[in-house]
Amino acid sequence: MAKIVVVGGTGLIGSKVVRKLTEHGHTAIAASPATGVNTVTGEGLAEVLAQVDTVVDVSNSPSFAPDDVREFFRTSTTNLLAAEKDAGVTHHVALTIVGTNRPQEIPYFAAKAAQEQLIRSSGTPFTLVHATQFFEFLGSIADSSTDGQTVRLPGGLVQPIAAEDVATAVARAAAGAPAGDIEIAGPEAFGLDEFVRRGLAFRGDPRTVVRDDDAPYYGARIAERTLVPLEGAQLFPTRLEEWLPANPPRA
Repeated sequence: MAKIVVVGGTGLIGSKVVRKLTEHGHTAIAASPATGVNTVTGEGLAEVLAQVDTVVDVSNSPSFAPDDVREFFRTSTTNLLAAEKDAGVTHHVALTIVGTNRPQEIPYFAAKAAQEQLIRSSGTPFTLVHATQFFEFLGSIADSSTDGQTVRLPGGLVQPIAAEDVATAVARAAAGAPAGDIEIAGPEAFGLDEFVRRGLAFRGDPRTVVRDDDAPYYGARIAERTLVPLEGAQLFPTRLEEWLPANPPRA
């Protein structure tokens, strides 16, 4: 069985990936600032990567300001890839986003695309897992688009996926051979406005969701199919109607 380091291994996705890999007999090590590993400063990288076969990077920037996100992914990925080369790591797995390779002006997507390019040009065999939006971010999407009691969102399609299914896909990628770029998604596509409208209605949220195709999504306008996967994506089974009752909003 493989020895695998999961960068961001104490977070939403990373903790699930560590659990899944461990359950299947792999040695999975959670790496994050909380465990003494900091990819931005380089602290602890050499030590945690000793005799490691595969590195999984599911880390995220602590700030979503465009300059901060860009600098986080540039610095952390550069440091991580250099440390992997020194350690002889043979597979780099990173979680990224469906849509980074399509025309759009979303600052976060641009930062992730730059991260992807660093990985592709590193010389280390890799798997990039491009995921659609998570069900778990339904509330934050609504909050970022709220004015008073109105939520304005575009009708561009989204095919959201449960974090548990994302973790399954990432763990499978880590346990397998390098596969280049793959896309994963949930089973259903909705307009972004409809996705949030259904979620808020189920939770009894009084806000009204209005379709506005000029409304931004994380800082930019999107086209109808910017956020949905291409043909051949791996589809996972969890549906919104199943996920909602099992995941009430946090207090």
